Amino acid sequence: MQNMNRIGLLLVIAAGALAGGLAAVTLLPGSPHGTASSGKALIGGPFSLVDQTGKRVSDTDFRGRKMLVYFGFTSCPDVCPAGLQVIAAALDTLGAKADKLTPIFITVDPERDPPEKMALYVKSFHPRLVGLSGSSEEVAAAAKAYRVYFKKIPDEQTPGSYSVDHSSFLYLMDEKGEYIRHFTYPIDAGVLAAELAKAL
Repeated sequence: MQNMNRIGLLLVIAAGALAGGLAAVTLLPGSPHGTASSGKALIGGPFSLVDQTGKRVSDTDFRGRKMLVYFGFTSCPDVCPAGLQVIAAALDTLGAKADKLTPIFITVDPERDPPEKMALYVKSFHPRLVGLSGSSEEVAAAAKAYRVYFKKIPDEQTPGSYSVDHSSFLYLMDEKGEYIRHFTYPIDAGVLAAELAKAL
């Protein structure tokens, strides 16, 4: 009887794992398994931020062109600069086609990334890159709309200092600001350019 109970429990666990796996494949757009997702991905939405020139902008200011949206921060030691270098290289590879796309870098560290700092930072990667900042509340709202995780991590060696842990996805949005797909980091610049070319 005890063996029967164990077998029953194992079957329940296996069924639950299978159901969870199928749900993940169905819900995650761009799944490597090639399963068509049903419904609309709840990624993206309204935001109100400040660009690197100090001008207030909203998501509607970018209508009519596709957006490639990337969240990070200027003090990021590795992932963010590497990701922006990939974006810059992909834009150069696309050439004139890149004019149909607005690359946007949104900080998750607005306290240390005011517009003037964002201006210097994004210019060092590509002249077409738009850098957005804002208040902590505005940045949190934008991150929430794009389902972006970020969290301050205190530096134990230096009191008062911190880093920011964050997810690292590139979101491709259509001309109406609606989600098309995402790219995970790391991604090769040539692969990114080829995939963007298909969508432009």
